[in-house]
Amino acid sequence: MKEFEVTITETLEKTVIVEAASKDDALQIAEDMWKDGNIILDADNFVGVEYQSDDGKEIEKENKLEVLLVKPGQYAEMTEIDAGLSSMQSVVGGYIEALHYFDEPVVLVCNERGKINGSELNRAIKDENGKIVDIVAGTFFVCGEGDENFDSLPTEHREKFEKLFKKPEAFLKMGKGIMAIPVEPKKDAVNKSPEHKSHGKEL
Repeated sequence: MKEFEVTITETLEKTVIVEAASKDDALQIAEDMWKDGNIILDADNFVGVEYQSDDGKEIEKENKLEVLLVKPGQYAEMTEIDAGLSSMQSVVGGYIEALHYFDEPVVLVCNERGKINGSELNRAIKDENGKIVDIVAGTFFVCGEGDENFDSLPTEHREKFEKLFKKPEAFLKMGKGIMAIPVEPKKDAVNKSPEHKSHGKEL
C-alpha cells in the first residue's frame, strides 16, 4: 500500500475583445484588465480538469508481532506485541536472549538472566526422546525467525507450539534428574481458559 499526493487542476477559459495596436499590447491590456478585476472567470467558463500524481511512497505499518506468549503458571496464548527492543525486554523482564531449540524457523525469546535472577521456572525443553535438555525461567515468547529481525510466529507452526507449551509445568527433582509435570494454571492467572486466544496489547 502506498500514499500518493494528487494535484487537481481546474481550467477556466474566457475570450474577450480588446482594441490594441499590436498582439503584445492586446495581451497586456487583457492581463491588466484581469488583474484589476474587470475580467472575471467563473463556473460558466469551466472547460476541463487535469489530475497529476507523484510516484507515491510506501505507508509504514505499525511494527507488531504475533507471538506465543508463555508465562509461568499460565496457559500459553497467542498475543500481539510491539516489535521494538524495549517492548520485547519489557515482556520478558530484562535483556532478551534468542534461543534456537527447534528445527522450524522459530525462536524462543527469554530473559538472558532468568535462571540467575530468581525468576520462576516456566517450561521444560525436551529432545525428540522426551529428555529434558533445558528449563526456561521467567516469561518467554515464541516468534518467527526473519532474515534480520524477529517475525510473527508463522501460522503453520502455531498449532504445534501452542500444544507444546499449552499447560504450565511444575518441576520435581528425581534423584539426579528433574521431572516436568503438567499442572493446571494458578487460580490468579489471567488466562480464562486453554482455548482463550487473546490479541490484546497489554502485556
